[in-house]
Amino acid sequence: MIRTVDGLEPQIADSAYVDETAVVIGDVVIEEEASIWPNTTLRGDHGQIVVGERSNIQDNAVLHEDAVLEPEVTVGHSAIVHACTVESGALVGMNAVVLDDAHVGEGAIVGAGSVVTEGTEVPPETLVVGSPAEVKTELDGPVTESTIDHYAKLGSTYAETGDRID
Repeated sequence: MIRTVDGLEPQIADSAYVDETAVVIGDVVIEEEASIWPNTTLRGDHGQIVVGERSNIQDNAVLHEDAVLEPEVTVGHSAIVHACTVESGALVGMNAVVLDDAHVGEGAIVGAGSVVTEGTEVPPETLVVGSPAEVKTELDGPVTESTIDHYAKLGSTYAETGDRID
């Protein structure tokens, strides 16, 4: 469902894929080749949400209030991203939570189930885990390229062939 609220209408690139069961409301920008998967909610009613080029927001994830995802970000299944910034090539793992004013650095990974608390700065190319999330190790270069390519292709396939069966 794609809805306008208070005169704010989502802006979705032609090459982006938004599943018909996703909810996209208000001041939301979804850039080229991004993909928004089933039962995801992007609620831009209290600040703009930006989903960067080739980013993917997986099933049941929630984004709200001033959430900025730079290009090629992965947000895993059932994650929550709230009023924060996630830089290019970063990954927010399944069931992870990233809270207000947090900043996830380029190429960083927030481990599954972790909680990045308010105002936390996650350094680039690190793995953070736990609640609250703490640096576990440094990463040796980009690790999400195959995921980004996979979801960009899969989104394109779904957009072209996703016939609905009632």
